[in-house]
Amino acid sequence: MVAMRRQHLFAALVLFGATVAVSVTADGQQSAFRSGTAQALPAPPGALPPLPQVSFDPVRPLPVVQQVYEFAARHPEVLNYVPCYCGCESVGHKANHDCFVKSRAANGRIVEWDTHGLGCAVCLDVARKAMTMFNQGMTVSDIRAAIEHEYAGRTPSHTPTPMPPKAGTKG
Repeated sequence: MVAMRRQHLFAALVLFGATVAVSVTADGQQSAFRSGTAQALPAPPGALPPLPQVSFDPVRPLPVVQQVYEFAARHPEVLNYVPCYCGCESVGHKANHDCFVKSRAANGRIVEWDTHGLGCAVCLDVARKAMTMFNQGMTVSDIRAAIEHEYAGRTPSHTPTPMPPKAGTKG
């Protein structure tokens, strides 16, 4: 049963994205930067790299995990302003985005996923709620306020996430 689940997980991960994303600058150097900055560009259209292989089953159904990782890749302008409440600030995460994206190329292409989100229900649930609210047309400020309202009283800590820029200003 476990072997079959791993085979299905592997097949789904391969289907999720077949290209490995690495950006090369004009001088031939690989360009990547740590996620978690408000200036991170969204991943360009097209295939994303496959999710990393892990030795455990994801804590949420694979389609949910895939949707959340893709949302994190495509919408850093949302998740870079949404705190995470699982305690991951202790490993250097600055926002919920960091639970999924470890590094990006200068053009926004995903260089490396963070495996933390695969095994953390809090990370996945926070990002999924943010994704749902974003898809309903809510502003990033309203999304953050709703997430804070739901999670802030339930956990002792959260990531040191910057506030979203005011409407009409660039992030």
